[in-house]
Amino acid sequence: MKSNTQNAKIEAITEKTLVLGIDVGSETHYARAFDYRGVEYSKKPFKFSNTEAGFVTFKAWVLDIKEKHGKDKVIPGMEPTGHYWFNLGKFLQDNEMKPVLVNPHHVKKSKELDDNHPTKNDRKDPKVIAG
Repeated sequence: MKSNTQNAKIEAITEKTLVLGIDVGSETHYARAFDYRGVEYSKKPFKFSNTEAGFVTFKAWVLDIKEKHGKDKVIPGMEPTGHYWFNLGKFLQDNEMKPVLVNPHHVKKSKELDDNHPTKNDRKDPKVIAG
């Protein structure tokens, strides 16, 4: 059964998928955008506030990248940090972007494997979350 679930997850990401990694914070979130192979579209993390206005600017950023690169699907990944992700998660769902919650323990371990350094970093975290 696990194999079928794993395959379904893999098949959900295609050439037409925009993959987002979002580092959730209490007041500010950081996002990075990638293609299905992990090639980054954003030169630096996109910073947006944990407010309705911030979510609207985030959506505009996503739609711009989506259009520019010919993507028709968005998969946002984020760590469920405290309760700070609730409003963003609801906003994503309301805007046809089903969020994928990434286990914080896996993010921490992946960061350590990536560069042998577990420090929290607004540039590194969204990339690890998207991966």
